[in-house]
Amino acid sequence: MGNIKKLTDEELLKLYLEERSDYHFQVLHGRYINKVYSKAISLLKNEAMAEDAVQEIFLKIFLNISKFTFRSKFSTWVYSITYNYCIDLLRKQKKHKKLFTEDTNDYADTQEDEVSDKILMEIEYQRLGKVLDEIPLEDKTVLIMKYKDDMGIRDISGIIGKSESAVKMKIKRAKSKAKKTYNKLFPNQ
Repeated sequence: MGNIKKLTDEELLKLYLEERSDYHFQVLHGRYINKVYSKAISLLKNEAMAEDAVQEIFLKIFLNISKFTFRSKFSTWVYSITYNYCIDLLRKQKKHKKLFTEDTNDYADTQEDEVSDKILMEIEYQRLGKVLDEIPLEDKTVLIMKYKDDMGIRDISGIIGKSESAVKMKIKRAKSKAKKTYNKLFPNQ
């Protein structure tokens, strides 16, 4: 059993699906519990809600693990479940506020709206935290997925259920909002 921890997530998952051993699921659980909690707390901003969410998320993973198709990485699938659960929870709290709505036709694609990645990276970590707390949740989430979690456009697309071009536009808009918020919070910087 000592070598089991050296297996990839996908190898471990195949063993679990073949043998239905609680041990295999517990190893996967151990690998992801802190990551799932971290994502839940960053989205929900409430420890008790995040702790409850983690339990529900792992229940969903356990109940749906046989539906995993191996077309993506297991980590992406877990992140997707985590993200979707937390967003659904937030939607229930904010019944009238629609997340992830966008009308790409209303957005003028001009050079002035371009915000380079370098600008975001230059913002001090503490200031960046303040900026992220001020922008809408859906914008914060895509920026975190792209820059903190280093996820690709395709993975983000799969998680939020938008086309890759829509994700690129969402990131572009989120960067623009972050830049405007930064300028508002920290004028003359």
